[in-house]
Amino acid sequence: MAAIPLKFGGYQGPASVHTRGGHVFGNALSEELGGSIDFSFDSNIVERGQKASDLLSMVESGTLDACYFSSSYLASRVPELGIFDQHFIVPDRTRAYAVLDGALGLELAGLMQEKTGFAVLDFWDNGFRHISNGKGPLLAPQDCAGLQIRTLANDNHQRVFRALGFEPKTIDVRDLPAAVADGTVDAQENPLTNIYNFGLHKHHKHITLTRHLIGVAMVLFNKDAVNAWPSDFREGVQRALRKATLAQRGFAEEDDVVCAEKLIAEGVEISELGGDQRRAFVDATADEVAKTRAQFDARLIGLFDEDLAGR
Repeated sequence: MAAIPLKFGGYQGPASVHTRGGHVFGNALSEELGGSIDFSFDSNIVERGQKASDLLSMVESGTLDACYFSSSYLASRVPELGIFDQHFIVPDRTRAYAVLDGALGLELAGLMQEKTGFAVLDFWDNGFRHISNGKGPLLAPQDCAGLQIRTLANDNHQRVFRALGFEPKTIDVRDLPAAVADGTVDAQENPLTNIYNFGLHKHHKHITLTRHLIGVAMVLFNKDAVNAWPSDFREGVQRALRKATLAQRGFAEEDDVVCAEKLIAEGVEISELGGDQRRAFVDATADEVAKTRAQFDARLIGLFDEDLAGR
């Protein structure tokens, strides 16, 4: 039988935890499926001038078979994905993975299959998000007043940042480094790995470790391609992806430590919020987080809360 092609795409450089996860995926596919798969990895379409968000249409149309991408970008099509956008709620990675790998993750994957041309075969760690800026330490909501902040194209995110006093501005990740460099935005929010690897710290010398959200990157496959695979091939892909997911999550956790050390060495001031300081951010955004939760039916919120609590 001829080898089945699997074309995987991404939008970050070689040091990215996602790119490294993609390479683990390719190696694991070879171990699981040998000559029955023809895997290729286009690791950074942005280098060719495309937008990162082009990956979504490329996978859904079948130009690519799979990619990783932030769940927030698809919340307009599958509103239930917005359940991840509960700022200041998830305390640590252990609890985040319990939600992703539990009943809620299965439910959301099913909704994606039903409402889009994607099949979600796993969830990757898109990092705890923090706020960087070029003005000074942001230790209280009043420090954020009037600053333009780059955010994802997601209403839940933007409402929360407005509550803190920011003026949100949506910019594709391809254009983010230039927007930071030329002062189009005063602040932005991303994991430490992106702040360092995109070079944002060269202009933003202040980072506040808000841990306001843990990003979720869905590993998206073209639904029709997955449905056409023989069952043994599909099972092999799933096993290989689980290996890659565990490795990718490990890279993400390790990278927080490594990138913090590199950022400090290059003159960046990293501020950790104390208990009272963090509570001020939580209190300032509580009404908006409540609005986010109110968008979902009680059963879905129940699954989230149960998985988060480890019940």
